[in-house]
Amino acid sequence: MIITRDELRSAQAPLKQQYRDNPESAVTPITATATFSEPGITATVETWSEPVRAGLHTATGGSGADACSGDMLMEALVGCAGVTLRSVATAMGIPVRSAEIRGEGMFDARGTLGVDRDAEIGVQDVRIIATVDADATDEQLERLATATERYCVVGQSLKTPPAIEVRRA
Repeated sequence: MIITRDELRSAQAPLKQQYRDNPESAVTPITATATFSEPGITATVETWSEPVRAGLHTATGGSGADACSGDMLMEALVGCAGVTLRSVATAMGIPVRSAEIRGEGMFDARGTLGVDRDAEIGVQDVRIIATVDADATDEQLERLATATERYCVVGQSLKTPPAIEVRRA
């Protein structure tokens, strides 16, 4: 279903007004859960559709049979950037005929495995490349990229590492 700019604005207008009038109502909890319900060095992540078993990447001793959490991070980032880009394009009145959103990055397994204390840990050099088929000027595409980067929740969340707390059961 194609959503027009007016339909998007109509759907978001009451929410925006509510959040202006009552800023506390805009604070929206987001949660995720994983368990050790599967064997091996894995964590089974509950997703909106079905559980996904995350495990070690092959570069860190995994077999490749499990989802890599780094790949899952990129998938979340690409999904968020894609939805954000589509929403921003709609709001800007740029009809996008098609798009491919690709996430790229790398990680240094030496850091993850503790081989080299100076090696970076985590996904580095993350880039999102959106290839769009749209009648848009270069200036519009630049504004689209800037706004997508600004409003992508997952991308913005990467600026601050999460606090990790381990509690006794």
